[in-house]
Amino acid sequence: MTRLPDFRLETYFSRWEFTARHHLTASDVQTMTLGELLGLADDTDREAFENLSLGYTETFGDPALREVIAQTYEQAGADDVICFAGAEEALYLAMNVLLGAGDHAVVVTPNYQAAETVPLALCEVTGVALDADRDWALDLDEVAAAIRPNTRVVSVNFPNNPTGKVLGTADFLALARLCDERGIHLFSDEVYRGLERDPTRTLPHAADVSERALSLNVTSKSLGLPGLRIGWITCRDRALRARLERAKHYTTICNSAPSEVLARIALKARETILHRNRALIAANLPAFEAFFAEFADDFVWQRPDGGCVAYPRYLGADGVEDFCTRLVEEAGVLLLPASIYRSELTATPADRFRIGIGRRNPEEGLAAFADCMRARR
Repeated sequence: MTRLPDFRLETYFSRWEFTARHHLTASDVQTMTLGELLGLADDTDREAFENLSLGYTETFGDPALREVIAQTYEQAGADDVICFAGAEEALYLAMNVLLGAGDHAVVVTPNYQAAETVPLALCEVTGVALDADRDWALDLDEVAAAIRPNTRVVSVNFPNNPTGKVLGTADFLALARLCDERGIHLFSDEVYRGLERDPTRTLPHAADVSERALSLNVTSKSLGLPGLRIGWITCRDRALRARLERAKHYTTICNSAPSEVLARIALKARETILHRNRALIAANLPAFEAFFAEFADDFVWQRPDGGCVAYPRYLGADGVEDFCTRLVEEAGVLLLPASIYRSELTATPADRFRIGIGRRNPEEGLAAFADCMRARR
């Protein structure tokens, strides 16, 4: 196994995620119970779940699940989909298949840590930072300048974690063209797709606009079903897809059979679930905006374009690291400080923290947060 550094986010969560009283930094939308999900199933899928044989499943993924996944794309078919145990396995194996010693990758920051640490363990990597002073804009000229003759991958994530940024469609299509012209694989992390504040800003799937591109998705984030542990990569390059399957033989081999059936149910009910989740976020936003309006001298708030996380700025003289530590220790309110998103590739803002806006009933956590802030005055 490639030697990797500690995963800062998971290390932080292992200390606080299940002990903090108010989890205000969740990266997923409010989940459902098994009964609620099965309530969305048709008779055929409910019977399939109840009478499921608990044997091995296909390495590529359940054919019926892959067919349902493919229906969310315009150009891809079921044979262009391979399923994994969550998005992390998919990302890890894709980078190990695409990159090796002597190669080069370009990664946009800030990001989910594995998006840069896995490539860095394999080859040289250049970072291109979203510009915090320009609404987290991505400069395509910087991306083009970072590309080398041996660049094999350009990795992006929109809606972005942690900033909530959604790139403009014209820029996304230009990025895909740039990669195609240079013979580069565009790796597009699309796990928050479907949670855009403005549906007209929903980006096309990378796998729909380029035969070389890889679209990463998962049931965890937009659908709010992380316990299923079902992710997938869609790519119309069949030779690459075959290499991904062979790589998976060394990790999970196949997915959980019950999870595959449940994921199939969720994806068939995808529009219903996404409508529920977008409505929940929309209902939550006024509470967050009221909080940050009250404490405008302490924070700079920016509503995210999409996803269910935001990345406000902390203005206090004590710094965001000490602030977040005291907040969770004294008030039981869990946030993720900027150090979790520091990059080895680019400078990243050191005064930010991630806050989650997709869980039900955030008012109690925000009230504890507010009480702590008032006590500091």
